[in-house]
Amino acid sequence: MAARCRFAARFHHVHGANVRLDASRTRATRVESFANGLCFSQEPLAPGQIFLVEIEEKELGWCGHLRVGLTAHDPQSLEVVPEYSLPDLVNMGDTWVFAITRSHNRVTVDGEEAPAWSPPGDPFLLIERVRIPRDTLVGRSRPGRYSHILDDLYKMNVLPATARRSRIGVLYAPQPDGTADMHIVINGEDMGPSARRLPAARPLYAVVDVFASTKSVRVIPVEYGFPSLQTLCRLVIQKHIVHRLAIDGLDLPPPLKSFCQHE
Repeated sequence: MAARCRFAARFHHVHGANVRLDASRTRATRVESFANGLCFSQEPLAPGQIFLVEIEEKELGWCGHLRVGLTAHDPQSLEVVPEYSLPDLVNMGDTWVFAITRSHNRVTVDGEEAPAWSPPGDPFLLIERVRIPRDTLVGRSRPGRYSHILDDLYKMNVLPATARRSRIGVLYAPQPDGTADMHIVINGEDMGPSARRLPAARPLYAVVDVFASTKSVRVIPVEYGFPSLQTLCRLVIQKHIVHRLAIDGLDLPPPLKSFCQHE
């Protein structure tokens, strides 16, 4: 099973008081304080569909980091967007949100072993019956002399989960009893079922709380099924270069160069 929809790959126009969205509604920036940074997906997620964001900017001086999860509340129905996802939105019920920390994001349940992590070379991340292309899920450093080294660290998921350019996603996987498990994915690694027995029959929106030291995030669209020609070109090019600075010297169209260097 794999979701093939991409309609939720932007933020809802309803958001916290301190959030500013760009024109495409794919980038959310908290412009004041450390709170009132709640954002939601534009549409409810489909089963197995991941809502993926990348940490764009950090802000020193605050304690705490990004928070992500799911809610059965339609953002349009909220009279007032809560100041915090934890505890305010969670206390409204039918909401499951977890704080992303520098480490210890894995979840084990009642003696179960932590889920096995597929090797970095595996092109797909498997979560129960959900199959997601891994390439887009992993953070990428900005082009530079040592970007190829940093990229490997993102692939191995050894950098802090809250590091700039880390990619964090949330999805739900339906269960045989009609409920669903919520999974959080960090740089291509499944953290396990963070919450169980979610009401899969109800619309579930992604929640992204741009909180404290996390100042800005952007939505990363995820391709399901066959990768696009653009993605295939990028993979071939990256196999033949040492680091992404070398792309500047290639005879390629500027849009493809930018895609290979930054996406």
